[in-house]
Amino acid sequence: MSRRDRPYQQMKSLDVLFGDTPTVAEMVSIETIYLPQQQPRRYFDSQAMQELAESVRQHGILQPLLVRKGKDNLYELVAGERRYRAAKEVQLTEVPVVIRELSDEEAMQISLIENLCREDLNPVEETEGILQLLALRLESSVEEMPSLLYRMNNETNKGINHNVMVKPELEAVQEVFQSLGLMTWESFVKNRLPLLNLPEDVLGALRRGEIAYTKAKAIARLKDEKQRKELLDAAIAENLSLSQIQSRLKAYTQQSEPTERKERVEAIVRRVKQAKIWEDAQKWERLEALLAQMEALIGEE
Repeated sequence: MSRRDRPYQQMKSLDVLFGDTPTVAEMVSIETIYLPQQQPRRYFDSQAMQELAESVRQHGILQPLLVRKGKDNLYELVAGERRYRAAKEVQLTEVPVVIRELSDEEAMQISLIENLCREDLNPVEETEGILQLLALRLESSVEEMPSLLYRMNNETNKGINHNVMVKPELEAVQEVFQSLGLMTWESFVKNRLPLLNLPEDVLGALRRGEIAYTKAKAIARLKDEKQRKELLDAAIAENLSLSQIQSRLKAYTQQSEPTERKERVEAIVRRVKQAKIWEDAQKWERLEALLAQMEALIGEE
């Protein structure tokens, strides 16, 4: 079953959400439609958008946009932003729409679900979309979701029985993931939440679809920002394989090891001086033995 064909229970498909109300499209001026202030989608692949625009140019909008009544006799777009942008690109003056009465929460929920149904959804977009859905379901903020999920996961791993306050939240989280059918909430915590801790440059490339998740995780292991940027740019420009990235990572590590060793020796010398170990007889006795070994080691060279 493809992502688009997956049934939605708690989050509901449009048919379930609207019951038996017939879906009747009507033509409206594209100038009367505006985008909502809170848009769950941030990135649009330029090549995919060009292909869609060409399809709209030849065949028009085949699937109506979903809108709700907004201010000043205008319509707020709820679902179909790619089609809307493509129609603007080819300068259509009218587009087919389905108009629904929706609350802010329902509108955001539908918009999020539409995005989560996309075949080209990248891991970052999917992670952020799921967090937004959870926040809506639990009537909380997106920022609070990761800590709540980590807490639930820790309690589950430790075999702790969830108390009365946590249990309703756990049930709500389970319902969301069961309805989406993408993964379990435990898998989400383990494999997706860590994405948000990636360095910003790597996270941005992953969000834009410029690099695969496995490659992004490998590149993120480089702590040196300049080296990481060099490797990231090369991985994108040269379409490096994961094995090629790992090979270059090894080379970077070998280059940095001598510098790290030197810095470690210098740091230890500074600490010895600051602590004035030679003034403590017991510590000096132990240090003197180590110094003798070091002198012997240097003498071997």
